[in-house]
Amino acid sequence: MTEILGIRFKKGGKVYYFSAGENIKAKTGEKAVVETSRGIECGTVVIENKMIDEQTMSSPLKPILRIANEDDLNIIEQNKQKEKEAFEVCQQKIKSRNLKMNLVDVECTFDRNKLLFYFTSETRVDFRELVKDLAAIFRTRIELRQIGVRDQAKILGGLGICGREFCCKNHQGDFQPVSIKMAKEQGLSLNPVKISGTCGRLMCCLKHEQNSYEELLKITPKAGAIVIIPDGQKGTVIETNLITGKLKIKPEKSDIPVTFDRSEIKLVRDAEIKVNRDELKNLKKLEE
Repeated sequence: MTEILGIRFKKGGKVYYFSAGENIKAKTGEKAVVETSRGIECGTVVIENKMIDEQTMSSPLKPILRIANEDDLNIIEQNKQKEKEAFEVCQQKIKSRNLKMNLVDVECTFDRNKLLFYFTSETRVDFRELVKDLAAIFRTRIELRQIGVRDQAKILGGLGICGREFCCKNHQGDFQPVSIKMAKEQGLSLNPVKISGTCGRLMCCLKHEQNSYEELLKITPKAGAIVIIPDGQKGTVIETNLITGKLKIKPEKSDIPVTFDRSEIKLVRDAEIKVNRDELKNLKKLEE
């Protein structure tokens, strides 16, 4: 067994595990200085000291160097100021060179060995001269990274249509694949405005809720299914509500739909949920 700590370097970012060693004890919310693949970094403790089996680890864990002291916290504040300055300078250089790119964020590594500039662009950008400009000003390694619209939303943050902070910004570590089929299975209108987030892609919450909907789909007849209603007649399901379990059914001998609970009917032949090819083609960009 080995003792570990969970560290997150950005809000809503991925949690990384480090070896706590024998003397490091930390509480959630404290800052810790650690050794990473890109150098010394300072992150926030999100998982307190915990014992795990070494055999479950794919590779040896890097050590926690120390709990952040006052000097480390001062470095963090100084780096934040440097990031603001670098953002403004980069914006000016982008404008002066007439580059078609949108600067999103700047990150200064804890040891100040590198400045990372994140940007979006609809086309490929030749930023070699921009890198030279920035390197001459800041006298450190410069790295420019082109990111997608999902990553942009994760960095900038905001409020979703639910009124809460974006999942990707608040708690979601990595992006999970989201598909049009999920929206269809959850009974949502395939209106791009209603199923896409601020980033213009399918809402991440579709993935969060999918497991629950899959379980409900196992016990709920789908629209088009043939069932037997309580009076013994056959009927066709024309509308379903997976959450309440209510089914609107058109009886075989009547044109007036009747509503039953899924527990009241017997399934004869279920139907399938299909996504129209034209719909899928028109909405494909939302999955990218």
